[in-house]
Amino acid sequence: MEKRTDWVDYAKGIGIILVVYGHVARGLFDAGINIPESFYRLSDSIIYSFHMPLFFFLSGMFFYSSFKNRGPIKLINSKIDTIVYPYLLWSILQGGIEVGLSNFTNGSSNLSEVFGLLWNPRAQFWFLYALFSCFILSTAIYMFVNEKMTKWLLILFIFIYLDPLNLMFFNNTIFIVNDIKNYFLYFLFGVQYQLINQKILLDRGLNVFILGLLFICLQYLFHITYEFSYTDKGLFLLFLSFISILFIVSLSSWLSSKSSKAISYISYLGYGSMAIYLMHILIGSGARIILINIFNIESLWIHLAIGVFSGVCIPLIVLYILKKYKILYVLSAPISHFAYISRKKND
Repeated sequence: MEKRTDWVDYAKGIGIILVVYGHVARGLFDAGINIPESFYRLSDSIIYSFHMPLFFFLSGMFFYSSFKNRGPIKLINSKIDTIVYPYLLWSILQGGIEVGLSNFTNGSSNLSEVFGLLWNPRAQFWFLYALFSCFILSTAIYMFVNEKMTKWLLILFIFIYLDPLNLMFFNNTIFIVNDIKNYFLYFLFGVQYQLINQKILLDRGLNVFILGLLFICLQYLFHITYEFSYTDKGLFLLFLSFISILFIVSLSSWLSSKSSKAISYISYLGYGSMAIYLMHILIGSGARIILINIFNIESLWIHLAIGVFSGVCIPLIVLYILKKYKILYVLSAPISHFAYISRKKND
C-alpha cells in the first residue's frame, strides 16, 4: 500500500474497535448486566454519532479511482464478491446460529426473518446491504457525470439528509431509502475528500490537536449541554459527524507516520476489519453466554474486556488460518474473476 493511504487501515482499526465495543455494550445492557445506564447511553451515542459514517466515508474514498480504472461492470462484480457474497453467507450463518441458540440470547429469531435478508437485513449486516446500495447508486450517477460534480452531489444529498421541506419521499419507511438518505452523503464526502486530499495535510500534530479539541467540545455540547442523542438527526449531528471523521482521519494519518510497532497493530485491525465485522457478534455473544451460564460471572468490566478482546482477536486468528491454509470463499467470492476469465475466452 502506498504511504499516503497507510492511514486508512489505522482509521478502519479505530472504527472497528468502536463497532465491537458498541455491540458488546449493547448486548450486556440488553442482557441485564449491571452497566450504569447514563454511562451506557452516553458512550453509545458518542460512538454511533460517527463510527458508521466513518466507514461509509472510507469506502467512498476509493470509489472513483476504482470506477475509472475498472469501469462500472468490473466494479460492481468486485463488490458482489466482497460485499454481497459475505452479506448472504454470514447473514444465513449467524441467523441460523441465533435461531438454534435463541434460548440463550437476548432476542428471539426465526428462519423467516433470517431468509428475509434480501429486503430486510438483520443485525450488523445492514451496513453491507446499505454499502452495496451506495456503490450501485454511485456507479449509476458517475456513468453520466464526472468527478467535478461531486461537490454538488454532496450538497444535494446533504439537503436530502436535512430534508428542510419535510418531503414525504425522503421520510420513506423502506429500509434502503432511509439508509441512502442518512449515509450516502458520507460516501460522497469520501469521494470528494479523495479528489482533493493532496491539498489537505491532516497528519500534522497541531491538526490532530485542533481537531481532537473540536471533537471533544462538540461531543460535549451535543450530548451534555443540549442533551441530544445520535438519533436526533439534523445540522448539528451532521457537523459533529464530519468533524469526528476528520479527527479520525487526522489521528490515523499521524499514527501512520510513526514507527512504533505497538501502534502498527492498529493498522492490522483495519486490515482484518471485514473479518471482525462479520464474526464479532457471534463471538461477543458467545463470550457473554459462556461467562454467565458456565462461570456465573456478571462483572461488567470482565464482560467488556473479554467481549471486546475476543470479538477483535478471534476473527483475526480465523483470518490468519484462512490465509495460511488457503481456505477459500469464507470472506469473499471469485465471481468477478470467473466473469473476467469467461469474457477473455469469448473474445
